[in-house]
Amino acid sequence: MIAYENLFELNKPFHDEFKTQFDNFLQNGWYIMGKMLSQFEQEFAAWNTSKQCIGVANGLDALTLSLKAFDFEPGSEVIVPSNTYIATILSILNNGLVPVLVEPDIQTYNIDHALIEQHITPKTKALMIVHLYGKCCDMDAVMAIKRKYNLVLIEDCAQAHGATYKGKKAGTFGEFSAFSFYPTKNLGALGDGGAVLTDDTGLAQKIAMLRNYGSQKKYYNEYVGANSRLDEVQAAFLSVKLRYLDEINAHKQKLAALYLENLKSDYILPVTDTDYNDVYHIFNVRHPKRNELKQYLFDNGIDTEIHYPVAPNQQQALKNIFANKQFPIAEEIHRTTLSLPCSRWHTQEQVSYVIEKLNAF
Repeated sequence: MIAYENLFELNKPFHDEFKTQFDNFLQNGWYIMGKMLSQFEQEFAAWNTSKQCIGVANGLDALTLSLKAFDFEPGSEVIVPSNTYIATILSILNNGLVPVLVEPDIQTYNIDHALIEQHITPKTKALMIVHLYGKCCDMDAVMAIKRKYNLVLIEDCAQAHGATYKGKKAGTFGEFSAFSFYPTKNLGALGDGGAVLTDDTGLAQKIAMLRNYGSQKKYYNEYVGANSRLDEVQAAFLSVKLRYLDEINAHKQKLAALYLENLKSDYILPVTDTDYNDVYHIFNVRHPKRNELKQYLFDNGIDTEIHYPVAPNQQQALKNIFANKQFPIAEEIHRTTLSLPCSRWHTQEQVSYVIEKLNAF
């Protein structure tokens, strides 16, 4: 069976370096917010050409704290794509704000910038865009809208470590960007983890306090904060893998190129453009018989995933928020999308086998 992902095999090349880092961690005797976290924060900020990085507990907290830092009035509106993972929307709700869903572009799966302005009202305070599957949004268009309406821009970069738009990295356009280091990400920890990037020193200081109970000095609290700190051992492991992130992304791009060049026209494939450097956290295809295709591939020894089977507006948890609202483009994407094996540990031979079976379907 070709697994969709195998985290042991994915991390096996780094085991010796992990062990060294863990020994250093034990010798340091400092387990939370120590020098290993500071080192990773400096390294990740530099890798992204950003000025500040604040490590937090997970990607959801990175988004939630980014919004919290602005103290928007309850009921303020935040523009967000209608086909994102639910965490993006939860971060808005957790701040007492109103998510306003905007349909995606059916080709890129990112927010359709041509539809954003018609959803802006006097209550709109922020844009929360998502660089989905490892492809950047059209940032020229997004930035034009941000400036025109004087909106805060927060980038959800949970799937876009290293993706670029016209040579500029995802996460370096807005006031804040939020990253997840969930184990399956291109830069994945061995547990949960996340980070916020910003070029604003004042905002970075506020996020650093918000993640630590709203405190800069122990036992003195300036804000109503949270306990959301990227721990030392995960930061140490991430420092190891960050050194290989360009290689990880390049390998996934090679596998994606095989799919793009060899799959038959029955499949709707990711679009490519020279302005975009996609990192393929997820390589998805779309097909009207998605469920049959998934079963057929499984029967032929190939495991796949669906990102994501249920559109946010159809989730049970959100039914009262989006009652009677339909988002047909998002729903069509969620109904037909299938994620293919495209991991750092997959080989070109394995992907060629997947292609052979896909073309025989």
